Amino acid sequence: MFVVSRLLTHVGKLPPMVQQLGYINRGLKVTVVGSVGGIGQPLSLLLKLNPDVSTLSLYDIKNTTGVGVDLSHINTRATVCPFEGKDGLKKAMDKADIVVIPAGLPRKPGMKREDLVDVNASVACEVAFAASAVCPGAMLAFITNPINVIVPIVATILKAKGTYDPNRLFGVTSLDVVRAQTFVANILNSDPLKVNIPVIGGHTGRTILPILSQCDPPFKGTDEERQALIQRVQNAGTEVVNAKDGLGSATLSMAFAAARFVNSLIKGIKGSEDECVVECAYVESDVTEAQFFATPLKLGPQGIEENKGLPDLDDEEQKSLECMLPILKESIEKGIKLGEGMMTSCV
Repeated sequence: MFVVSRLLTHVGKLPPMVQQLGYINRGLKVTVVGSVGGIGQPLSLLLKLNPDVSTLSLYDIKNTTGVGVDLSHINTRATVCPFEGKDGLKKAMDKADIVVIPAGLPRKPGMKREDLVDVNASVACEVAFAASAVCPGAMLAFITNPINVIVPIVATILKAKGTYDPNRLFGVTSLDVVRAQTFVANILNSDPLKVNIPVIGGHTGRTILPILSQCDPPFKGTDEERQALIQRVQNAGTEVVNAKDGLGSATLSMAFAAARFVNSLIKGIKGSEDECVVECAYVESDVTEAQFFATPLKLGPQGIEENKGLPDLDDEEQKSLECMLPILKESIEKGIKLGEGMMTSCV
């Protein structure tokens, strides 16, 4: 590390190979924004278990200290640093490598993800401003719903601030993949960890498209069984909201899926010649006519190393894609307009 420090002193910016060496040899700082909530607490617990996390920074409006003390008693590497209140966000995010954001209002019975825009857009705005100020190079992973709108809001603000890197901004759609793997495995009576199925599009209703034609092992259900499976994946969030009967939304499964995604970001940052790290996520994209779109992504030290594009689609999946795009584009346009309008309100 002395050599790395000397290099930094003399050339100002480390070459990529040396940057990668530094990542390999040091632990990472991960910040959880919304760490006291139903997703934030189990997500923070799961991230505390990752040996590559040296600092786990927690932020919420209040009650973060108690969660932080509780987590700090766990005998893993990460040092837990709780922050709260109006001034705590920037302190929590300062020099973070990864910021994951489950903060925001959860769904209740009868609500759609789109109903959360007015409240949750302000969360996205505050995080975008803070990231621009104190961790412009961080990977930003948004869980806050509605993802289809929130990510364009953040991208628009970061662009205006001059700190936008499309390879480092993600809408976390991993739960759609986790659900598809689980539901397919239940039908096939197989191990869900051995099921591989891409889920593309967005993160609400018909914009969630599991590509069953590319499922491995193959899914050979009837047309009716196939449609029922797709609809279950698309409506799985509502299934949980209704089952909890007003007491919450998908928190534990979302925390698991988000931790999986963040752990994959960490693997990508650390780099591995033996492992290709691929996750589906909602990102800026030219794969379709929608400016933001979820597809399988190869992750690396700088975030997205390669967008693997659309998987092969059968005729029904192609029709579903064409039906989805107008819905997704409308959400994206809404997000961009909201982002432009929030530039003066989130200072």
